[in-house]
Amino acid sequence: MGTETIQVGLGERSYPIVIGSGVLDTVGAALAEARIGRRWAIITDDVVGPLYGGRLVDLLGAAGIDCELITFAHGEASKHLGTIGTLASELAERGLDRGDAVFALGGGVVGDMAGFLASIYLRGIPFVQVPTSLLAQVDSSVGGKTGVDLDQGKNLVGTFYQPRAVFIDTDVLRTLPEAEFRGGMGEVIKYGASIDSDFFAFLERERPAIERLEPAAIVPMIRRCCELKASVVERDEREGGLRRILNFGHTIGHAVEAASGYRLIHGFAVAIGMRAVAELALRGGVAGAEVVAAITAMLEAYGLPTTIPPELDRAQIRRYLQADKKSIGGRVFFVLPEA
Repeated sequence: MGTETIQVGLGERSYPIVIGSGVLDTVGAALAEARIGRRWAIITDDVVGPLYGGRLVDLLGAAGIDCELITFAHGEASKHLGTIGTLASELAERGLDRGDAVFALGGGVVGDMAGFLASIYLRGIPFVQVPTSLLAQVDSSVGGKTGVDLDQGKNLVGTFYQPRAVFIDTDVLRTLPEAEFRGGMGEVIKYGASIDSDFFAFLERERPAIERLEPAAIVPMIRRCCELKASVVERDEREGGLRRILNFGHTIGHAVEAASGYRLIHGFAVAIGMRAVAELALRGGVAGAEVVAAITAMLEAYGLPTTIPPELDRAQIRRYLQADKKSIGGRVFFVLPEA
């Protein structure tokens, strides 16, 4: 299968999303042609770095691109301002200037942090995304949200800062742990449950092929997620209204994730959040029982949790809900499914 390209239309800040098998091997030539930066800082973590960091350095080098590989400890525990300070000091120590650029190689944490770093280092230098987790490929690498966590909650410090390009290589999903793949499916199901009922039916129909990572199912699945995300971002880049639909399941999900001390991975927390808001919609008369049943059945079919773990402190979850970055005037907003 060849590659496919989706354009995120944001005027002068528009950028391509390139999707397909073997895309990683094309990145060096693409960046050499685009001339986005003279030198590149490849930001990755200590899990993805050993898998793909050296290969990427070689690919960029073969294209005549000078680059530096910088790693940090993997996981949500590193997603804080202290790590950003350390990474910024690394860039300064290595002499990166405004003619240089940042390369985000990794999952959602790496992409959020590398994007945030690029947005504030020297008041902004270019960056590109090469997402290596399903969650990052279908969601967090597209749309320009960057940021870090605080003790008070998830993603409370950040920026809207668009990448210059996103390169999605579906081959890298074969090194992804099963739990991370299933967590990514939580974000995939979000699109079908909140925006596109035909896509929801596709996920139900193609589940065996998706779980086997068959390209004929995986590539269209990722492409559709990116198309839906791009169409929303183009109309509401800074989440003034419409883009809130992409937070389906996230308000409760973020609170549950934080209350777990980030032991519960993001996609699992979002799955729990989707089931919870579906129940809220049922109680409020917005959606029928069949909607709750369909969402729950889909989540469970893909091996995702649908209930809040009993050991989590409910009062702490409520406190995190009140601190949610989307709250205004103390009011918490939920995205609800409709019948």
